Amino acid sequence: MAPSEKNSAATITDYDLHLFNEGSFFRAYEKMGAHVCLRDGQAGVVFRVWAPDAQSAAVIGDFNGWNWDAHPMRSLGGSGVWEAFIPGLGQGALYKFGFRSRGTGQALEKVDPYATHFEMRPKTACVVWPVDDYAWADGAWMAERARRNAHDAPMSIYEVHLGSWRRTEDSRWLTYRDLADALPTYCREMGFTHVEFLPITEHPFDGSWGYQTIGYFAPTSRFGTPQDFMVLVDKLHQAGVGVILDWVPAHFPRDAHGLGEFDGTHLYEHADPRQGVHQDWDTYIFNYGRDELRSYLISSALYWLDKFHLDGLRVDAVASMLYLDYSREGGDWVPNKYGGRENLEAIEFIKRFNATVYSEFPGTVTFAEESTAWPMVSRPTYLGGLGFGMKWNMGWMHDILKYFSMDPIYRKYSPQLADLRDALHLSREFRAAVFARRSRSHEGLDAAQDAGRRVAEVREPASAVWVHVRLSGQKAAVHGQRVRPG
Repeated sequence: MAPSEKNSAATITDYDLHLFNEGSFFRAYEKMGAHVCLRDGQAGVVFRVWAPDAQSAAVIGDFNGWNWDAHPMRSLGGSGVWEAFIPGLGQGALYKFGFRSRGTGQALEKVDPYATHFEMRPKTACVVWPVDDYAWADGAWMAERARRNAHDAPMSIYEVHLGSWRRTEDSRWLTYRDLADALPTYCREMGFTHVEFLPITEHPFDGSWGYQTIGYFAPTSRFGTPQDFMVLVDKLHQAGVGVILDWVPAHFPRDAHGLGEFDGTHLYEHADPRQGVHQDWDTYIFNYGRDELRSYLISSALYWLDKFHLDGLRVDAVASMLYLDYSREGGDWVPNKYGGRENLEAIEFIKRFNATVYSEFPGTVTFAEESTAWPMVSRPTYLGGLGFGMKWNMGWMHDILKYFSMDPIYRKYSPQLADLRDALHLSREFRAAVFARRSRSHEGLDAAQDAGRRVAEVREPASAVWVHVRLSGQKAAVHGQRVRPG
């Protein structure tokens, strides 16, 4: 698509910057990052990045030999935003931002937080890549989506990790387009109404399964381009299958080229490690009290619903967001202003996120992966709830897995684990989960050596969950385990 003078990304207004700084610019992806456009009749790329403590900033890339002096950025005043327009540049250019810290003088090379495409890891550069040139063919699905996602509609969700669901004969990943040829048919044959993708947001470490995101606006390049991912979503929609994405606003990795200490200060994370470092995963925790961060994260959520036609977001690790003492010893955390353990800033962020999603994209749905007894998780914000559409029923999943991991001869002594009379579903909208995605959660099921028994051990809990769903009215989520004899 040729750049146009009408491309709104070419300019950013004072009002845009005001909204960004006050934490209510929820389409920031339309202005921030890298955008191919026309300015004063010249085709090129405009770059914008938020780095308020940088003394200087530059765009560096393969087009200027990664020379910090070639394309300096100009400061847009007190907003903390920097901008540069580089004529003659276009899609496919590799780039990063270079900052000189005001406080320490340190030179930093960082990725674009709003990048839409990245090099294949282990390389780390961003790629200039427009995402507005895809011709969607899912109009029928989009017109019916609100009805398909309604609370009283049947919902059977198949959770899939794209890197391991299926591979080629030489053990290579399937591409987004390969998956578009196989996954919709499989879901239809198996009776699933939706798929839920483990995070496909760009991430540097394969072993994180996508849960340590570095590119909140970029489908991972492991499987193709953003347009290739659009083809996958489009084909699923055309097959009558909705698409939900695992989205991780709880924490992010500490890779040097990422968001951590972005401009030489703790910009995206808390400076105090008692608030800013997740001890379980050795990752940074977002500082939800920073207004610009609210603009950033909620913009990311809307971006996936807007540009990629996604039908819902499952928010990961909500419990770790809600509690200041989550997975911490006494004294190793900072109480809130009332002396409590509740993360008041994260609570307000979650409420704002949910209210904005349901306002801007009616017919979509949000899910909470929340494992505690926090009240009113799936009640509207105007009633005092967190505002999620549904909550993942973690407790029932863990109990049923524990029950079926026992040798059958001992199961009669623990009937309470498989009790289908779950009182919680009477007070919340739940989505029942059949199998945990990580092997340690279903190692008992995999332990059976006999192939026939192994299949039976999977079939039993699968049958149990459908009975549970039938009796409770909950939605069902089946994790993508492809099990067969032999």
